[in-house]
Amino acid sequence: MNQVVETILNHRSVRNFKKQALDREQVEGIVKSAQAASTSSFIQAYSIIGVTDQNKKDKLAEIAGNQAYVAANGHFFVFCADLHRHKVIAEKEGTNLDDSIESTEKFMVALIDAALAAQNAAVAAESMGLGICYIGGIRNDLEAVKEVLKTPDYVIPLFGMAVGYPDQETDVKPRLPLEHVYMENEYQQDQALFERQLDDYNTVTSQYYRERTGGKREDTWTGQMAKMLGRKSRMYMKEFVKKQNLNKK
Repeated sequence: MNQVVETILNHRSVRNFKKQALDREQVEGIVKSAQAASTSSFIQAYSIIGVTDQNKKDKLAEIAGNQAYVAANGHFFVFCADLHRHKVIAEKEGTNLDDSIESTEKFMVALIDAALAAQNAAVAAESMGLGICYIGGIRNDLEAVKEVLKTPDYVIPLFGMAVGYPDQETDVKPRLPLEHVYMENEYQQDQALFERQLDDYNTVTSQYYRERTGGKREDTWTGQMAKMLGRKSRMYMKEFVKKQNLNKK
């Protein structure tokens, strides 16, 4: 193990931060690390909005389900799929790129680019001794987020990232077993083995919650997922994306 791998494997979500803002050098280091991530065909189809205005952070916290750590952190980043600059490029170069920019393929490129950049940012922040928490809750109401951040067409705020100095100790949450996730040459064909691996993971997650809560919770992962995925969530998304002129073709 080297230090980079140890940092990655030590990841845990932090939801309580000290009242200490990140300095400019830290912010720029995190953003530059995000920019160093791989990007499909050099398209760089993402943008990062740092939110320092407390009123805006408070509004985003409310949108995200009144998550206090969206408002109280060292710095709040919002990662956006962004093909707006490519629309500007089309105008600058005197050509029409709508068929490409508005395609499902380029929408996927923008999503992947943003996710890769964000994970680089997360690792960079954690290597500095900072904690992070991804915030998907901003997608509860992207129209409201769009108004707060003044994002134009061809831009979709995807998720936030709260970053700061941890004010709590949290355990690393157990992930699915490696052999359930990593397969060689083809997808797992043995359904019985597939289900046994899930059963084994249920045992691990149930023990994790039992120890973490002093016996108040004993959730299994499959039960948790069935309950969560059984609820309709953010069903407006398809129309919102098309309204932004993305994923139309």
